[in-house]
Amino acid sequence: MTIVRLGYVAMSMNLQNCSPSQTMTFAQFSKIKNREAAIAKLEKIARSNLENCLRLLKHNEANDIRFFRFSSKLIPLANHEELKDWDYMSELGEPLKNIAEFLAIHPMRVGFHPDHFVVLNSQQPDIFKMSLKTLRMHEHLLKGMEVNSEHRCVLHIGGAYDNKEKALEQFIHNWGLIPVSIQKMLMLENDDTTFHVNDALYLCEKLGVPQIFDYHHHLAYYEDLSWEHQWERVLNTWKESSLPVKMHISSPKNEKEFRAHSDYIDVSMFMEFLNTVKDDNTKQIDCMIEAKQKDNALFQLVKDLKKYPEIEWIDKASFKIK
Repeated sequence: MTIVRLGYVAMSMNLQNCSPSQTMTFAQFSKIKNREAAIAKLEKIARSNLENCLRLLKHNEANDIRFFRFSSKLIPLANHEELKDWDYMSELGEPLKNIAEFLAIHPMRVGFHPDHFVVLNSQQPDIFKMSLKTLRMHEHLLKGMEVNSEHRCVLHIGGAYDNKEKALEQFIHNWGLIPVSIQKMLMLENDDTTFHVNDALYLCEKLGVPQIFDYHHHLAYYEDLSWEHQWERVLNTWKESSLPVKMHISSPKNEKEFRAHSDYIDVSMFMEFLNTVKDDNTKQIDCMIEAKQKDNALFQLVKDLKKYPEIEWIDKASFKIK
C-alpha cells in the first residue's frame, strides 16, 4: 500500500486577485525618477506576493492540500545587476514570518522550481554566478519562512551544448563550486528534450541528489521507453532525504503538441503510473500536478479518481492505493 499526496503549482484558479508573481520590469523601475520611491514600489509588490502566498496556503489547508510549489517570481528584480545594493530581505521579514507561523501550525511540504535560466552546467562564469545568486535568493526565502531548506528546489540539468556527455561532466565539475548549503537544497529532474531519466540518475547517484521523476517528460524523451526497471534506482536517490519521494505529473496537450501541458490530468495515465509503483518499497509519493488549470486540475483529478475501488481516501487531497 502506498500513500499519495497531491499538490499543485504556484497559484489558484479560485482565489481572486491572488497572484504571487506580480512584477515590475527594469524599464518600469527606471521611469520612477526617485530611486528610493522605485525601491519602495518593488518592496510593496514583493510584500503583496508574499501575502498572496499566505492566502494560497490557507486555501490549501481548507482543501487538505499539503503539498505546494511557490512561485519563483516572488521578488521582482531581486537579482538585477543595477540593484546590487537592494537588501530586499530586510523589508520582507513580517510577511515571511507570517508564512512561517502558519506553516508551523499547518505543516505542508513546500518548495520551489527556479526558472530555466538557472543553469548549473554552464561553462560561462557569468551565467553560473547568476544561477548561484538566484539559488541563494531561494535559500533566503526558505530561511525567512523557517522551512528546512534541504531538498526544496528542483532543477533541470541544463544545456547539452552539442556534447551531452561533456555537459554532464561539466555539471559534476561545477557542482564542486557550489556552496554545500545550496547543494543540499537541490533535486534534479529529467527533462523532455535533452537529459532523460538515465542521465538524471547518473548525476543523482554520483552526487547524492534526489531525482524527481517526471512521467510526462519521460514519455516525450527517453533512451528506453520502459522506465519501470529504473524506479528502484529513483527510490534509492531519496534514501538520505527526510522527505518522501516526489514526482511530477502532467498530461500532453494533444498528439501534435505532446510536450505542452494540458489543462487537466489524464486520470488513466496517472493510474498507469501509480499501479506500477505501488508496493511496500514506495511507502509514500508526493505528486506535483503541472497543469494549466492549477488547483482546478487537482480538484478534477480527485473527482476522476473516485471511481477507482483500489483507492482509499485519507482526506480531500491524499489517499492510499492498494
